[in-house]
Amino acid sequence: MFPMTKPEIALRAQDVVKVYGEGETRVVALDRISLEIETGTFCAIMGPSGSGKTTLLQIMAGLDKPSSGQIFIGSDEVTAMNEAQLTRLRRFKIGFIFQTNNLLPTLSARENIVLPLVISGARPEEDWLDRIVDAVGLGDRLTHKPSQLSQGQQQRVATARALITKPDVVLADEPTGNLDSKTSSELLEFLAQTMAEFSQTIVMVTHDHLAAKWARRVIEISDGRVVGDHSGAPSLLG
Repeated sequence: MFPMTKPEIALRAQDVVKVYGEGETRVVALDRISLEIETGTFCAIMGPSGSGKTTLLQIMAGLDKPSSGQIFIGSDEVTAMNEAQLTRLRRFKIGFIFQTNNLLPTLSARENIVLPLVISGARPEEDWLDRIVDAVGLGDRLTHKPSQLSQGQQQRVATARALITKPDVVLADEPTGNLDSKTSSELLEFLAQTMAEFSQTIVMVTHDHLAAKWARRVIEISDGRVVGDHSGAPSLLG
């Protein structure tokens, strides 16, 4: 009998603590969180508002620093990187879907989508760009500026931008928050397909129980601590 191969870990948090303020205003947003997420996993992080889930996602991406603890993307320690190293990591290994879109208002939808490639001096693969644009339903909106798009359309542009570099890890903060149910389903199906095709790892913060049902694993956070960790369809959550 052959020995089982140990799953590759795409993302690891070790004893992560995040504290805001001091004294009477001190707030513990994350309280010694430790977890491992395997490569090729679609993981949802759920919890009530103020539970620390978005803070954890931002620390995973190197957008914020923990008060203590470590974050690893593959073998790279995110928490030990300087700003130049973090920029390179986010440019090539991480795709981040922001809750607030963060689109550049002077650029068209297409220009916003391919911006990460332009910054790095690369050209977009037109077939891949077409696939993403089709999946998020933006084919007739590529020349529009963000101000000419609905909130839902802006969110789809932000999602396409996060995927254009084919990152190892996609971190998504409420990616379906501004989408109707049909578009949400199409977007999540596409994320699941890209995860399977490119062995990507997707970590999605969401309040949406229907969105979470696309995940293979659901981690529940409350008061900055992991209080649940479920594999398979999270029927118990919805």
